[in-house]
Amino acid sequence: MSVEPKLYGCRSMTGRLERVLVRAPGSPDGWEACGWRGAPDPVGIAREHEALCSVLERAGAEVVLAESPAENPDAIYTFDSVLVSDDGAILLNPGKELRRGEPAALAEDLERAGVPIAGRLTGHEHAEGGDLIRLDERTLLAGRGYRTNEAGIEALRRLLPDVEVLVFDLPHWHGRGEVMHLLSLLSPLAPDLAVAYPPLMPTRLVELLEEREIEIVPVPDEEFETMGSNVLALAPRVALAVDGNPETRRRLEQAGADVEVYEGPELSKGDGGPTCLTQPLLRA
Repeated sequence: MSVEPKLYGCRSMTGRLERVLVRAPGSPDGWEACGWRGAPDPVGIAREHEALCSVLERAGAEVVLAESPAENPDAIYTFDSVLVSDDGAILLNPGKELRRGEPAALAEDLERAGVPIAGRLTGHEHAEGGDLIRLDERTLLAGRGYRTNEAGIEALRRLLPDVEVLVFDLPHWHGRGEVMHLLSLLSPLAPDLAVAYPPLMPTRLVELLEEREIEIVPVPDEEFETMGSNVLALAPRVALAVDGNPETRRRLEQAGADVEVYEGPELSKGDGGPTCLTQPLLRA
């Protein structure tokens, strides 16, 4: 009897990436309303996205391309709309109003990819993937900020009864108009390694990482706003980062991580790095 291949399941953010959902860039119209730093060049952003997909494939991941139409430029940041568990996908409900239709659109792509819908957030229950970090199979970190609220966090607790959800208040930073996600501050790269920007991290979060003996690779001040701390784990201690943060890369390599980089000046105009651009469907 043949065994059906496993198509979904993510218990952490650092296991070997085996399957990932991405969305190709669509029309640049609406970039100002989305808060992008400039209009993306259609040719350049398409080229960068194709190169990113090639890196993912070379790393051994099956790349699943979303077919549903992108409603706005932010839709390329697929991580914000969904949280994938062993039971299937939980459709989130972005705090950013312009993005509220993205989870329903991705539901069609997920079903085509063989990923069932295990639950969804509705109404005033707001949460974005950028505020959610699976530290391990039983621990979910949630950033409470302008995009993820208490109602959204409580909904996740109900939908993930076997997972402890630990909540950390996020800094005001530049206010409601400029996103500050938990993943802006911290990216796990192995069960015992993370890259982070400590000056803005909540004290309790730093203490938690210390208690669990997770080494923090600090991002220098000058590389924080160029997304030095936004790094995707392709496998334990194998990192994918946007090019242009040489000191962060040096520190990661000194900590024993292998670092792949991709060119992303157009893809990053909406302040999204590799964790934002990818929705892991299956990790080993």
